[in-house]
Amino acid sequence: MTGLPMKKRQHLVLAGAGHAHMVTMAGIHEIRRMGHDVTVVGPSDYHYYSGMGPGMLGTGYTPDDIRFAVRRTVEDQGGEFVRDSVVGVDPVLRELKLASGGVIRYDLISFNTGSHIAVPDIIGSRERVYTVKPIERLYQAGQEIELLAQQQAVTVAVVGGGPAGAEVAGNVAELLEQGDRSSRVILFAGSQLLAKFPAAVRDKSRMILEENGVVVKEVGHLLSIDNYCLHFDSGASENADFVILATGVHPASFFREAGLGTGPDGGLLVNSYLQSPDFPEIFGGGDCIWFDERPLEKVGVYAVRENPVLFQNLKAYLQGDELQRFEPGGGYLLIFNLGKRRGVLRKNWFQISGRLAFLVKDWIDRRFMEKFR
Repeated sequence: MTGLPMKKRQHLVLAGAGHAHMVTMAGIHEIRRMGHDVTVVGPSDYHYYSGMGPGMLGTGYTPDDIRFAVRRTVEDQGGEFVRDSVVGVDPVLRELKLASGGVIRYDLISFNTGSHIAVPDIIGSRERVYTVKPIERLYQAGQEIELLAQQQAVTVAVVGGGPAGAEVAGNVAELLEQGDRSSRVILFAGSQLLAKFPAAVRDKSRMILEENGVVVKEVGHLLSIDNYCLHFDSGASENADFVILATGVHPASFFREAGLGTGPDGGLLVNSYLQSPDFPEIFGGGDCIWFDERPLEKVGVYAVRENPVLFQNLKAYLQGDELQRFEPGGGYLLIFNLGKRRGVLRKNWFQISGRLAFLVKDWIDRRFMEKFR
């Protein structure tokens, strides 16, 4: 399959500066040399690497350790960076709609707008209710928890039984160790902690979390938060001083609203070329897409694997060349950072846990950061 015949000059827009656009952003100078314009839209001058985000809550990482200077990367190569959020798209007029009310016209566009946390009904105060996304807010949450813990015993409720919930809970427990010893972290892990993972991963993760001081409760789905009292569909309830939501993630609704093909979760439907079947000038990667050939888990490894294919296909489309198929690949290395420099690592049948697992993750994450800095 090929792109369209090359035009004299085309405008490529990258909607979102996330993991799946890293290689493309690093190669903006190459696209510019081909004679095309590039605009990148992102909500911040920096992009925060989600794989290291929970570590900001413990003592492991600072914001500078886990972020890429995307504005500088784009502008140093002659591209344009627009600090704004994407709220819609008109695929017929080829217009991207921004939260500021602005509109950007494109000839070719790629979406990497990520996903959002589902938020339950919140009654009363919500100042101390945070979501794990955007990642940069975790640092603010950590600062507020630390300040509160200096004044009183704190109960932090982390809601979500997946990897994000487990990692956040473990790192908050590490943070609280420095304050009032009667402070505690409760992880509300749905009906089962890490339900989609092998029993050995679940059991070892629970053991490390509990040894780190996390109380794990499996009491069902969160219905509402009423003045920091959490209510679950099992009838259980619990009071907290601080709440961090790490529940299921969902793509933005604007793909469906625009009439684009979408998957069951509302993500942009893409084919094996990471391209919309209905509008060939639309591509995408990361959490915001639904890969038509088979569902992909919402894990960063797929965004990383999509990177080079997305870059090659965007260039190919601009030049009218053959597109490359994306092959998701088989199993991947799974590593959780569960706080206090301890983790769980698994690849196929092989599994280790403790400090070594964390050190492997730390080495991989830091190498990824250096590569794209």
